[in-house]
Amino acid sequence: MTTTPPTRTPPTRTPPTSSGAAAGGETGVPVGGGVSVPAAGVAGVLVGDAAGVLSVGRARVFVLGVRHHGPGSARAVRAELERLRPDAILIEGPPEADSLIPLAPDLEPPVALLAHVPGAPARAAFWPFAGFSPEWQAILYGTSAGVPVRFCDLPAGHALADDRDDREMSGMRADPIGSLAAAAGYDDPERWWEDVVEHRGDTVSGPPHQTPWFEVIAEAMAAVREGYEPDERESRREAYMRKTIRAALKQGHTRIAVICGAWHVPALTGTLPSATADNAVLRGLPKVKAELTWVPWTYGRLASWSGYGAGITSPGWYHHLFTAPDRPIERWLAEAAAVLRDEGLAVSSAHVIESVRLADSLAALRGRPLAGLGEVTEAARAVLCEGDDLAVELIQRRLVVGDRLGHVSDGTPMVPLQRDLRDQQRRLKLKPEALDREIDLDLRKPLDLDRSHLLHRLGLLGVGWGTPGQARGKGTFRETWTLRWRPEHDLALIEHAALGTTVVAAAAQRAGDLAGEESAALAELTSLVEQCLLADLPQALPGVLAALSAKAALDTDVTHLMAALPAMVRAHRYGDVRGTSADGLAVIVRSMLDRICVGLPVAVTGLDDDAAAGVLKHVDAVHAAVALLSEPQAGTSAALAEGSGAAQRGRWMATLRGISDRPDLHGLIEGRLTRILLDAGELDDAGDRMSRAMSRGHNPARAAAWVEGFLAGGGLLLVHDPRLLGLVDGWLTGLPGDQFTDVLPLLRRTFGSFAAPERRAIGERLRSSERDQERGEQDVDERRAAAAAATVLAIIGRAGIGEEST
Repeated sequence: MTTTPPTRTPPTRTPPTSSGAAAGGETGVPVGGGVSVPAAGVAGVLVGDAAGVLSVGRARVFVLGVRHHGPGSARAVRAELERLRPDAILIEGPPEADSLIPLAPDLEPPVALLAHVPGAPARAAFWPFAGFSPEWQAILYGTSAGVPVRFCDLPAGHALADDRDDREMSGMRADPIGSLAAAAGYDDPERWWEDVVEHRGDTVSGPPHQTPWFEVIAEAMAAVREGYEPDERESRREAYMRKTIRAALKQGHTRIAVICGAWHVPALTGTLPSATADNAVLRGLPKVKAELTWVPWTYGRLASWSGYGAGITSPGWYHHLFTAPDRPIERWLAEAAAVLRDEGLAVSSAHVIESVRLADSLAALRGRPLAGLGEVTEAARAVLCEGDDLAVELIQRRLVVGDRLGHVSDGTPMVPLQRDLRDQQRRLKLKPEALDREIDLDLRKPLDLDRSHLLHRLGLLGVGWGTPGQARGKGTFRETWTLRWRPEHDLALIEHAALGTTVVAAAAQRAGDLAGEESAALAELTSLVEQCLLADLPQALPGVLAALSAKAALDTDVTHLMAALPAMVRAHRYGDVRGTSADGLAVIVRSMLDRICVGLPVAVTGLDDDAAAGVLKHVDAVHAAVALLSEPQAGTSAALAEGSGAAQRGRWMATLRGISDRPDLHGLIEGRLTRILLDAGELDDAGDRMSRAMSRGHNPARAAAWVEGFLAGGGLLLVHDPRLLGLVDGWLTGLPGDQFTDVLPLLRRTFGSFAAPERRAIGERLRSSERDQERGEQDVDERRAAAAAATVLAIIGRAGIGEEST
């Protein structure tokens, strides 16, 4: 079903006059109480009609209702402004940004106005604009034609003073587009809007004033709002819009164009409240100090609810409709084919031709004036992608949404922190992008090392431009990052602007502030030390180390110390590899390890299964860290490094040896400590220990836990040590049926963690063992084995074969 706006003849409007006009006096407008003002002045009562035009003497105010981010609306607004030639333009938006409007021609959309309250980063809002936004086209027209352009919505200082969520404050209880679509028989508001606006000839390729398009929109919104009572928030917004119109009239403007959401048109035309009534609505509004600037935006974020609450799900598609008014379907599908070819898919021109035909056929069958996004997507899925959903998702991500990231000029107001980051991005050749981009850094190269420092410093400031990943190569001199710029990063930079004028100064100050917090945990401080070394912040490191030393001296929980030690060791090694100084770290590491060695024997006493598993993770982490300490460090003599590392390693191994001999240990911990000592060459009686652990005097569950801890390092030990394999095998085969059932979950978890080749090798060892060979020499009782064989064959899907062979 196709619905188009009805055509009507614009009504003839006769402006009201005062009695003085007949006598040759100046035309005036009555404002009540027998008082009139000049026609060019501002009236207490504005006279208008439902067609979107206000009349004040010789002055006219044209209210153009639009859909935010609508390419059809954008094209119609631009054409209507060319026809009307207004002397002032008012746009829905925060008036504090009026001084930023002249910068618009130098910006590359999508961009957004960012309003924030200094010192309160949670109080912020964005007003996004795309190239196909009607407000943006109005700004470009006004700046190019020399026409004053102003914003007319409620000031951001009032809006940000309200603690309620923007959705809660919007006041729009019903979706006007959805209401109109339902009245026209459409179940999809987006499809209705495309049919009646985006795909109409007079808004796509011809002058929209041939059909009174804005008058039709005004009448439709008046019908939707009939009987509607706006809430307090919406009433204030519309009262301020009317106040701004009166102010423009008072300044002497006689042809004013107002570009606002179509929903507000009825509130700005027809019978309007008086200036006194509007002032009463605005009286006593809470207000905060708000600062505004332009920031880059992305098409991916245009679907977000922000600013005036506009959001679209297909910004890339709308961008295409706005920039390709002729043959949009053919151009779109050709671009989709190019995207697929870039990914190595075989898509020819014949595919494009057939997909265009299919899209047009679908549109004709559905009664649509032009194929919409639904039709071109279905055509691309069937022809270009050959039913492959992954290829369709690629088109969705690249074209329907798009990866466009806006750009603001150097003349845009920025805090020093933003400018410093922009300078460093240029110097380091790191361009902000909207899509994920992976980079590999070799820290031995000065450029890559500087990039790493910058990304780590930004991480300290809460600017997650880069997400660290797992380096592909071995060694600590490589890093992998995934970069993706988000508009919120500018807000984070503004939030931390008071910390310093440069990224390095702000990051150092931030590290010091975090270290000085009383609530900072020991593990957080050790992580902070690591971040300072990774970010190359030597000026912040002494304060952080002092806070860490004080916290470690007071912390009596050995598990906290064990959780913190690995990060300290990594920090020490990273600092050495990167060439940064890590003075003081070795002393703190040695002190923490000493306290761990003293407290660990007490910490492993009387543990249940969950607590034992938790302690065991810390033991493994500390053991790995001690192994790193035993390696020679850059810039240190080999003898000194080996002596220091050997001393710390010896102290740690002696602690583990002393604990492993205790009879009251949990089986999981005892088994794991035995394995650690065996791998380190500290034991020569591992077999005897295993034999004792799995003797009949111990509970089978404890024995299974011991085996789990012992074999946690891998199953190759059983492959290469026949005695240990025999002990485990003998213990298992000797368990009664009920006990075997009880320990089976633990054993399954243990052996299930082995790699498939390890499990296969263990099985081969058992098969070829002496016990199996002896059993293989015995005669087989086929009668007794027949039932078991039939069951096995049934399980593997070969039932019946056993009976025939038998």
